[in-house]
Amino acid sequence: MTLRQYEYALTVAEAGSVTAAAELLRVAQPSISQQIRGLERELGVQLFARTPTGLVPTVAGRAFLREAAVAVNASRRARAAARADSVELVGELVVAVQLGFGARQLPRALETLRRRFPRVEATVFEEPSATELDQLCRRGALDLALMAKCEKTPENAHPLGDEEFVVVLSAGHPRLAADRIELRDLAGDPWIRFGHDSALDGVLTAVLRDNALAPETVGRVSQTATAVRWAAHGLGVTLVPASAVPPGYEQLARPVFPSVTQPVVAVVRHRAGPAEAALLELLRGENWTGSDRLAPVP
Repeated sequence: MTLRQYEYALTVAEAGSVTAAAELLRVAQPSISQQIRGLERELGVQLFARTPTGLVPTVAGRAFLREAAVAVNASRRARAAARADSVELVGELVVAVQLGFGARQLPRALETLRRRFPRVEATVFEEPSATELDQLCRRGALDLALMAKCEKTPENAHPLGDEEFVVVLSAGHPRLAADRIELRDLAGDPWIRFGHDSALDGVLTAVLRDNALAPETVGRVSQTATAVRWAAHGLGVTLVPASAVPPGYEQLARPVFPSVTQPVVAVVRHRAGPAEAALLELLRGENWTGSDRLAPVP
């Protein structure tokens, strides 16, 4: 097995077809097909299944691809480290962020990092599950992980600050005139929630329990922007980090009383390079309160 085969398999999984992968990699389609078949023969398993919507990884394929990603990322970091003494740093920075956290702080930090290291490419993805993020960190698949502090947080985590949570209401909601919202005043409202294993839903579950609330769940979504838009259209109310409120919806967000905050940390891989260290320092310099940018009550 070779790193090239790993990269081909990862690209096929991302693109959903050999044809699309060939276009992305600028490689002949038969070459990719041959490499994938050779990989499956050597492993003795089928990595992909053909469906009406394209190729999808099998159970064995998903397990293989997780470890293949670790190997490919390690190879890229090794190449970047070898060039670290050159005039210009070149390489890829793999960043995972827990869904809903750092929605404004991370892009600003990456923008500054890009100016400092213009040839460093950042690959960023969102992951709702704290358990999965912890596993990715321990396997060395990430250069930096941005997450809410919890029991699974590694000991080498760097504290960044506290994300303040806000409730988002519809434009005609009677409680919108208040500076802060007492959650007990929303006892009759249905809630827009997130996946059961997400950190965001964990925060909301704890808050509702602490306020002795057992509200109706109107629906569950996978993105904070979707939850905010649903709330704005009157489908229910939702609780999100202040920084996750999309532009144009700030006037519908209110801090809650008592305040709800969540510590945010960054986990950097062992023997971090200059790009990772720079990104960490930039994140430390960001404002993590967030509620100061909400529109004042008229």
